[in-house]
Amino acid sequence: MAQTYSQTAGNNAASFTPRRKRRWGGAAPYLFIFPWIFGFLVFTLGPLLFSLIISFFDWPIVGQVHFIGLGNYKSMFTDDPLFWKSLGVTLKFAALFVPFNIIVALGLAILLNQNTRGTAIFRTAFYLPSVISGVALAMIWSWVYSGDYGILNYFLSIIGVQGPDWLNDTKWSLVAMVVASLWGQGSMMLVFLAGLKGIPKDLYESASLDGAGKIRQFFSVTVPMLSPTILFNLITSIIAAFQQLTLALLLTGGGPMKATYFYAMYMYENAFKYYKMGYSAANAWFMFLIVLTLTFLVFKSSEAWVFYEGEMKRKPLKKMKAGGKGKTA
Repeated sequence: MAQTYSQTAGNNAASFTPRRKRRWGGAAPYLFIFPWIFGFLVFTLGPLLFSLIISFFDWPIVGQVHFIGLGNYKSMFTDDPLFWKSLGVTLKFAALFVPFNIIVALGLAILLNQNTRGTAIFRTAFYLPSVISGVALAMIWSWVYSGDYGILNYFLSIIGVQGPDWLNDTKWSLVAMVVASLWGQGSMMLVFLAGLKGIPKDLYESASLDGAGKIRQFFSVTVPMLSPTILFNLITSIIAAFQQLTLALLLTGGGPMKATYFYAMYMYENAFKYYKMGYSAANAWFMFLIVLTLTFLVFKSSEAWVFYEGEMKRKPLKKMKAGGKGKTA
């Protein structure tokens, strides 16, 4: 009797345990990704949708909230000259910053890809500026660019050149911001360096046997094999250019004469200086549309210049007619 009961209990436990394991085993992956999902919904998607909602309202930080529909967008395009000024400054900055950022990062990555002694030290030295806080970086560059005691003008005076007051000159302030922004591109340099490490050496050996020099190898081997990495860094550079705020806020405050008044600063002041949260949200969504459009255009153009390993691009065959019969060229 006891033996029969124990066998029955054992069978029930055996049938229950796998079912319970299956139930909890199916939920385990979701429990692991739940913190990320929760953080995305609460701290990313939630504020994103909320900003879209308040962009249709007159939403001061303190006071009554009024629904105005597309009023913020209409006022932005028709009644606010600072909108066009800040947008123009940002586009000029992006036109200078994006290509120079990619060229400098790629050049440093190529130099650090050489098998020479002390390369690890130089990698660390070039990457360190990217981990410095924006405030510390602004303090360093304010000393470098100072018209009275700046180190840059000091070195220029040694060779007989009188440097301008970089941050207070409308001709040079934007250029100074571009150079200061290039200082912290260590992360992009490491991405390029990882891409260079992934290029097979056999390709360079084959190109060398065919008589290709270093320059020809760079444009015929390095650039095509590195084009996916260039695409990634190009998009991130465009986004970074439109988000530029810290250096301009601390170095120039948007001056002189609004020469460094970036779109992000315009949006920041509308929110936290003039307390127009709804209007600032409309500014942010327009910037999102600009970045989205530029990213889309870059992706569409990538079909012509980005090559992936194992991919072969072929031109479509054209049909030629000769003597009334179709021939394929």
